Amino acid sequence: MHLAAKEQALIGLAVSANATHLYEPGIRTHIKAAIKEGASIDEVLEVIELSSTVGIHACNIGIPVLVEVLKEEGKFGDLITRDFNDKQNELKEQFTQLRGYWHTFWDDFLRLDPEFFEAYLEFSGAPWIKDVGKDDDPPLGALSPKMKELVYCAFDTAATHLYVPGLKLHIKNALGYGATPHEIMEVMEIATLLGLHTIHVSAPIIAEIYGV
Repeated sequence: MHLAAKEQALIGLAVSANATHLYEPGIRTHIKAAIKEGASIDEVLEVIELSSTVGIHACNIGIPVLVEVLKEEGKFGDLITRDFNDKQNELKEQFTQLRGYWHTFWDDFLRLDPEFFEAYLEFSGAPWIKDVGKDDDPPLGALSPKMKELVYCAFDTAATHLYVPGLKLHIKNALGYGATPHEIMEVMEIATLLGLHTIHVSAPIIAEIYGV
């Protein structure tokens, strides 16, 4: 075992709770397990907050396709090639400082809709700056940066999502925050347990129908 029992439970929670799965029995089980291992309500809530960012992948997948089509059609060239203005450069800098990285897939997103990007920055950045009464100065939220990145890895690698670009990015980030290959591997191993939910849901139905 490379992750602590509390961390394992929180990773399991991310797999069950993200919007690609929403497996209520798993959410309940993993919250109870995390609490048993000493997790605070702030830590549990932060896993939920981090997992809720999965929705932005609609843009991470969709915007490159939009830009590709615009280039093929020869339309709106200036919209997708112009340099960032001062506001966009400021938002890029804020994101980099807050989240600890920048990736090129954010470029077109920021170029096309800086207002929505700013809203996402505020939403996704909250767990990274939230004051939960710890001694961090400035506040860093309830979970360590490494654990935050492992949570992202958990729902990106889950069979219900399999979002490779995000998984690769967050593996790199997790390694940068000190995660070991074995810890990342354990996140993936926990995510494989999602397959058992087929049995958890189906077995009671089979028993009911067959009267066994």
